[in-house]
Formats: sequence, C-alpha cells, structure tokens
Amino acid sequence: MTNVFLIRLESPIGRIEVVADDDAVVSLTIEQDGVLPHDGEPERTNAVLDRARSELTEYFIGSRTEFDLPVRLRGTPFQESVWRELRRLGWGDATSYGSLAAAVGKPGSARAIGGAVGANPVPIIVGCHRVLASDGRVTGYSAGEGIPTKLWLLGHEHIGFAA
Repeated sequence: MTNVFLIRLESPIGRIEVVADDDAVVSLTIEQDGVLPHDGEPERTNAVLDRARSELTEYFIGSRTEFDLPVRLRGTPFQESVWRELRRLGWGDATSYGSLAAAVGKPGSARAIGGAVGANPVPIIVGCHRVLASDGRVTGYSAGEGIPTKLWLLGHEHIGFAA
C-alpha cells in the first residue's frame, strides 16, 4: 500500500493542493470556485511535499525558473508522450498544440493534444500553461479559474501571446 501525503499552499492564483506518494508528486490542483478536491482532509507532509512547497513558493516569487521535484505522471501512452514534451519547455518558453502534435509524431492531432494537455495532473510543475494556439492566442486552460489563471502564469513567465 502506497502512502498518500497532502499539502495546501496559498498562491497568487489561489490555493494549491499538492498530493504525493512516498517518492514523487502525483497531482497538483489549483482551487476552482474556492474549492480543492481534498479540502476536508488534514494535511500530511513528507520530504517530497516539503520540497514542493519550497519550489512552488520560489516559483511564485520569481526566484525559481525550473522545478527539480520528482513527479510521477500516469496516463495513457499518448498522454505521457505529450507530458514528456511539455517537460522540455522551460520558463518563458511557449509552444503550440500543432508543434506538440508534430513532436510526438501525431501531426494533425492538435485536438487530441489539447485533451492530453488538459489532463496534465501536475500543472505549473509540468508547464501546460505554455501551450498556445498556432496563432499565439490563448484558447483555454483547465486548471484553476481557467483562462484568467493561464493569463497570470503566462504573464509571470513573460510569455507573449496574441490578444
């Protein structure tokens, strides 16, 4: 049986909940409408989550531009291939859904790419906010309060986008 650990922290985009097992972060949720999935459960931290709290705090104050946290991403093989490509993006980098599709060997599958990006279990740490439409527009974001959350993250990383 794997142990499950949980922390919450305040951020400029709302409260964040991070869940980990003994060895890695497995999910990160940004509150939606003031609610987090495990609001009724007590926090229970471990070394991975202590590190996550530090790295996320540093990210939000602008002193950290990459995460060194161990992360366990579980999804379909297609989703995992998309998330691997997202992990290659650094602070301030952006890509398009079409470029991601080409990078995973599925040109023309931008819609499926969008689904995989939206299913990312650890937003911010794996920068799904860095994906824009091919013309640079912001088309959606499934975490937090949606597009306003994505706009804040893009602005924080100085990533330009089309209006």
